[in-house]
Amino acid sequence: MIYDLLAPFYDKFNGDINYSEWADFIEKIIERHYGVGKPDLVLDLGCGTGSMTIELARRGYDMTGIDYSPEMLDIARERTNDLGLSDKMLWLCQDMREFELYGTVDAAVCCLDGINHLTSNKDLDKTLSLVHNYLIPDGLFIFDINGKYKFENIYGDESYVMESSDAMCVWQNYYNKNTKCCDFYITLFKESRDGRYERYDEIQRERMYTLRMIKSALSRNSLEFIGAYSNFEFDAGSDDSERLYIVARCKKEN
Repeated sequence: MIYDLLAPFYDKFNGDINYSEWADFIEKIIERHYGVGKPDLVLDLGCGTGSMTIELARRGYDMTGIDYSPEMLDIARERTNDLGLSDKMLWLCQDMREFELYGTVDAAVCCLDGINHLTSNKDLDKTLSLVHNYLIPDGLFIFDINGKYKFENIYGDESYVMESSDAMCVWQNYYNKNTKCCDFYITLFKESRDGRYERYDEIQRERMYTLRMIKSALSRNSLEFIGAYSNFEFDAGSDDSERLYIVARCKKEN
């Protein structure tokens, strides 16, 4: 799996992301929409190397991070140990479409377009159903998606290159407006111990969801849509937004 190979370089390739500012925004959402008090237990779906999980743990939340890549989680554990935050963390190597927890959580997050990796309504519903199952009544689900604008105007049929001192990642995009899916043909060149570069190839896929499609999926799974924002300033989001930050509330029958 390409994310296992990318794990040591993932944070370098995403070095422009300000996780602290993003976590501050999540806390503002919680202040606006959580209700009385503050969540104790928070789930991070598709946590990767734990950057957001750690930022939220620093703010006092007890975190559970779920990711499908063992190598990503190994790095997350190492970072947690180095920061002395192990008592605030639980790491689980699971698929977000089939995850199991030991109990309920007060809130859940899924950052960096993890939801776009669910490329069918069936997979989206399976994930949202599990989120609903493990959230407490009125618990919040906070997630982001790459929007319609990004798929059609930024992903499109473009190619991109990311480099670090000992690796280079190249991908070519092919977006199909009929299926609403974008295929990423990824090539990773990774330096080996003898100085030679090894090549790895893989195809990844993301699906474009319009805001209407997301609202419908949330409703099907008893998650009440609260709002969609285009930035950390709470400006209203739409299908013309590059990224959408979405908030939903878990509704359960008494």
